[in-house]
Amino acid sequence: MIDPRRAQLSFGDKLIAEEVDGLYEEWMFHADAVLADEVIVMAAYEALAKRHRLSRTRGRRGFSAEVVVRLLVLKHARNWSYAVLEREVRANLIYRKFTRIGLAKMADAKTMGKWGVAVGPEVIKQIHDRVVSIAKEKGVAQGAKMRVDTTVVETNIHYPTDSSLLGDGVRVLTRVMKKITKIAREVGCKLRDRSRSVKHRVMEIGRAARAKGKQGKAKLHKAYANLLSSTSRVVGQAKRFAKEILDGTKHATGASKQVALWCLRDQIEQMVLRVRQVIAQTKARIFQGETRSEGKIVSLFEPSTEIIRKGKSGKPNEFGKMVKLQEAENQIVIDYEVYDQRPNDTTLLIPAIETHEAVFGRTPRLVAADAGFYSAKNEAAAKAKGVKRVCIPNRSTKSAKRRREQKKRWFRNGQKWRTGCEGRISVVKRRHGLSRCRYRGAAGMKRWVGLGVIADNLISMGNAMARQANQSGP
Repeated sequence: MIDPRRAQLSFGDKLIAEEVDGLYEEWMFHADAVLADEVIVMAAYEALAKRHRLSRTRGRRGFSAEVVVRLLVLKHARNWSYAVLEREVRANLIYRKFTRIGLAKMADAKTMGKWGVAVGPEVIKQIHDRVVSIAKEKGVAQGAKMRVDTTVVETNIHYPTDSSLLGDGVRVLTRVMKKITKIAREVGCKLRDRSRSVKHRVMEIGRAARAKGKQGKAKLHKAYANLLSSTSRVVGQAKRFAKEILDGTKHATGASKQVALWCLRDQIEQMVLRVRQVIAQTKARIFQGETRSEGKIVSLFEPSTEIIRKGKSGKPNEFGKMVKLQEAENQIVIDYEVYDQRPNDTTLLIPAIETHEAVFGRTPRLVAADAGFYSAKNEAAAKAKGVKRVCIPNRSTKSAKRRREQKKRWFRNGQKWRTGCEGRISVVKRRHGLSRCRYRGAAGMKRWVGLGVIADNLISMGNAMARQANQSGP
């Protein structure tokens, strides 16, 4: 059974409060008050209550929605895994008080992982919007200025090569077929394990790729031909396994095992489609020299991953998703978005201004962004909306008037403020783990980014509110 809040404090909670009095970090005092907001707690409660039909009224009483939200926020504020979160909260009285666990038994990492999935990206977006609303109510963000930038959050994959992807496909399909054989026994098509030979072919390709000249290229082509042949045979065998499950040749003795067999068949069909795509794009690149393939896959486990090039000399290719971060005063991220397909930065400026207007009910006086957001159409549209200072450089201009405009003090000051976007991106990547998403799938990417942004906003809000309190005096 799930409750919005803890029904009753225990005697131990008072003891913990006395022991850790004054030991909170500065931002924690204010973040504690923000996370106690009724809208935030009820959003998490409604999501957790949907896990089971009678979660609101039946079953053993579990952790409240309030505790779940605080644990997830603390995890991303510290950039911990669920295992580290379990260990740290169990051993630290400050974290026990902040998360409202008190002297209760700490949840295990597996349970908290299920909570994270239940509180989906839509709920996390609601919580973020409410945090921004509170920042507006407290005067932390007034909406006079706006800056926006994009970055890449990488998915948790290894560097993709054609040979490694083919090796992954063989390994996964063989593993699934072994599970099917264990359930259905030795009936129908027999499993032939080609994992060892495929592994040798992948190593052979690695050696051939280091060789130079025509001889090295011929060895590489031959090694790839052998790897593709072995992979195709494994795919054909997997398809026969799936067909025999469908026609009943391979079957289980019990109902639960039969359900497991059908699930394994679904896994085979899904993976076969991806491996066949990898085979096609490998043939096109190696034997035809075509590097661009429709529906190109760079990971069998995260097929939505995109190859994104942002012109960085140290990392020319990034594998993940494009993310927009939009800020107001005091480094408050008022909006974030994870794009299914990489957009052009110039298409994001006007929607960002409209989002700012929806949040604050006013047009920003200053809009700052980097040169990737510039276009004459964008500048004219922003000014038509009432933006007085559009601080976006046009580095390719040949107009002397435009160059003089970009050297004015207000423009240079606006660009100095804009560089805070780079700092904010660096902070959320380093402090909150947005350099690489550890959750799976498109929904996992949105949860990861959303929780990281919420954690960063709470720290920024807490620090800003502490400064306000110090300036106002006793």
